Amino acid sequence: MRFMLRSRSLLFVLFLLLMSAASFAQVGIAISFGPPALPVYEQPLCPGEGYIWTPGYWAYDYDYNDYYWVPGTWVLAPQVGYLWTPPYWGWDVDGFIFHQGYWGPQVGFYGGIAYGYGYFGHGYEGGRWNNGQFYYNRSVNNINVTNIHNVYNTTVINNTTINRVSYNGGNGGVTAAPSASEEAAARARHVPPVAAQNQQVQAARSNPELRASTNKGRPPVAATAKPGEFSGGGVVPAKAAGAPYHPPANRPATEPRAANPTAPEPTTANRSVAQPERTPSAARPGNPAPNPAPVHAKDLPQHPLPAAPYTGNANQDQQYRQQQQKLNAQQQQEHQQLAQQQEQEHQRAAQQQANAARNQQLEQQHQQQTQQMEQKHAQQQQQLSTRQAPPPVHQPPPPPSHNEGRPPAEKH
Repeated sequence: MRFMLRSRSLLFVLFLLLMSAASFAQVGIAISFGPPALPVYEQPLCPGEGYIWTPGYWAYDYDYNDYYWVPGTWVLAPQVGYLWTPPYWGWDVDGFIFHQGYWGPQVGFYGGIAYGYGYFGHGYEGGRWNNGQFYYNRSVNNINVTNIHNVYNTTVINNTTINRVSYNGGNGGVTAAPSASEEAAARARHVPPVAAQNQQVQAARSNPELRASTNKGRPPVAATAKPGEFSGGGVVPAKAAGAPYHPPANRPATEPRAANPTAPEPTTANRSVAQPERTPSAARPGNPAPNPAPVHAKDLPQHPLPAAPYTGNANQDQQYRQQQQKLNAQQQQEHQQLAQQQEQEHQRAAQQQANAARNQQLEQQHQQQTQQMEQKHAQQQQQLSTRQAPPPVHQPPPPPSHNEGRPPAEKH
């Protein structure tokens, strides 16, 4: 019984740790056919200082068994000094795996995919941070120098007109491999896609015209000036598909299976190799979870105390309960302090009549603070539970057999 209680506590802690890392972890569900080529489109005008270009990419919708285009857009960096590593699809043994993008001090590996506008396969040539300000490379970005003065010009060889392949490995994929610095960047501290980027994905997924089977690789909304704004002057359509569109063999033309419950099960050409068709949306690559990570500390549920252990040592069990209560009270206090701090920052922003860009940046900072606090608390709980683990029980050796030490009897 004591081991069952301890297992439940450890599972709860591990669940919190996995939730805090899931936003930027590799998604391990394979698709048997690769995404279409990257469409040809123009970059919309940068809306203001501090915005960084995040290129468009193909995501996958399991409800429709189809890729859909997530338009490129300008996004405020979650904090000074951070750059965006785009997501990418890569071949892995029996299918294509979606690798989520992330924010960090260095740009990591994104499959060698030539997304363009500064992302030419490795690193980022579209801009750099300098003394807390982001400077834009005008040779690869659409910048209005009347509104943005932090600019420079560095010529970059642009090969996106030659290769518009959108995946790494597999048949016809890009053959790039990560460098040592890119692998180091992947292991460094990350920030997952911010709320504005999740909003962009949700808007794209709900738009039938952005599905590959509908637009044939030429989406009508290829890029937007700001996340979630799919209409107006900031919307840019694709000028052409990156390559002729070829739907996978034995795949339904346009209608999803959900529209016809009596339809037969899909073939392996249009379903996940590693998981059945009816996988919940929260576990699907390219689809954000229906309930995204909380943005504010006040939105977090109160964490219950883990079940009290029983090791057979009354003093040790009582000491652990006291430590657990102390840790829980400390974490609740930190929780309340962060919630009050975030609320005060909201009030100051309202008094100062902050613009939309500043409000968006504030929300991104709050989401990062909340996720970091949750991860810290989960690690503290895991450390406390690990220290309380009982010593392994050593079984006594079996008694010697009657013929131990004697040679085995000969067989006649």
